Amino acid sequence: MDNRPLRLRFVTSATRVAQLPPSTAEVAFVGRSNVGKSALINALANTKQLARVSNTPGRTQLINMFELDGGGTLVDLPGYGYAKVPDRIRKDWPEMIEGYLLEREPLVQVFVLVDGAIGPTPLDEQMLDWLRENTVPHTVVATKLDKVKSAKRVARRRDLSAGCRLDPADIVWTSASKGENIDLLRDLVRSHLM
Repeated sequence: MDNRPLRLRFVTSATRVAQLPPSTAEVAFVGRSNVGKSALINALANTKQLARVSNTPGRTQLINMFELDGGGTLVDLPGYGYAKVPDRIRKDWPEMIEGYLLEREPLVQVFVLVDGAIGPTPLDEQMLDWLRENTVPHTVVATKLDKVKSAKRVARRRDLSAGCRLDPADIVWTSASKGENIDLLRDLVRSHLM
């Protein structure tokens, strides 16, 4: 296992796929607003300042690209669901996210972030169904493992995997704040990009 932080450099932000520069391979991170996407990306890079973290849901409002040293790109997509943003911005998100997921040629893997403390919401289930229907390769990453009490983790893993219609072993459990399984996720990202 390679435990070195991902060396990521911000490239650009865009509202449409056509605005993105070329890339050899890409992985994308998508999830409900406030699932901890930005915190997880920062943990992968071992920095607090790469992706903007906020207590206000919906801070990621554009397609954000980060280039990985050694090749490939990590893409941070806007969160779906509740977000404190103007309606004119939020109404563009489905087209922006779906357009990226369906049209971006270099996309090799989507990491779907699900809040491990509360399990998949109907919006998470909808996203997973949509990815399956469109045969988009994806991996579920359960965030906020540190928020699940040790005594409840076995049941939580079972319930979350059932809600995602996956085997428990197919879900990557992480905690950005405690660093749990961040090395494992880094390896997965690298394996798709290099």
